Amino acid sequence: MQQQYPILEFDPAEAVIEPSREIKPIDIPEHCVVCFFQEVIDKLDTEDQTKHVHSLKSEIGDHPIYELAVDGTRLAMFHPGVGAPLSAALLDEAIALGCRKFIACGSCGVLDNEIAVGRVIVPTSAVRDEGTSYHYLPPGREVTADAAGVAAIEKILKVHHCDYLLGKTWTTDAFYRETPGKVALRKSEGCLTVEMEAAAFFAVAQFRGVAFAQILYGGDDVSGETWDSRRWDGRTSVREKLFWLAAEACVRL
Repeated sequence: MQQQYPILEFDPAEAVIEPSREIKPIDIPEHCVVCFFQEVIDKLDTEDQTKHVHSLKSEIGDHPIYELAVDGTRLAMFHPGVGAPLSAALLDEAIALGCRKFIACGSCGVLDNEIAVGRVIVPTSAVRDEGTSYHYLPPGREVTADAAGVAAIEKILKVHHCDYLLGKTWTTDAFYRETPGKVALRKSEGCLTVEMEAAAFFAVAQFRGVAFAQILYGGDDVSGETWDSRRWDGRTSVREKLFWLAAEACVRL
């Protein structure tokens, strides 16, 4: 098993801490939106559109899972935290609870300033420039999103006449190390965006045999000599709309 670099030492064997042994299934929807927008979750909770069904836990504290109804279908929803290790672990635990069909909604940096703030992007694959995915899949440069999940997102976007881009994303663990050289390299291999979780999500889903796709909106711009935040995190209406698009797509998976 030993390789020159530890990150390449993939082992498909059952783990010492296996979620399915530690977490028992509960009565939970099989459809689940992984939502990075805490203000959207808080609004739904305040408006009594949700009910609390479970809490995942980490050293940060509780990570509530909520349930709501969308088009007559039960839908689970939770915030996965930020970064591949935590997000992947919480996804793995949600799978152990009984969720099987996932759509994530979040934001991303753009590698081309022609991609406007709020532009919808659907990742079809992710460059694995993080560590978590290498513990779920053999070493490789990229990992793909679930094709059925991508198709479900596209169908809903077309129903709502929402313009979008399909393409590759770059998943990194270190947003303070997105250097101009790396941005140029990722652009050269076809990446439109950069974020911190997609590759890990796709890898966990493939390893566990569940469906997972993601819908993003263009946020900050890392394509120039200096960073432009473009006030990406203040786009409340965009974020709320993206959640409902993700929810509609998810219940149709």
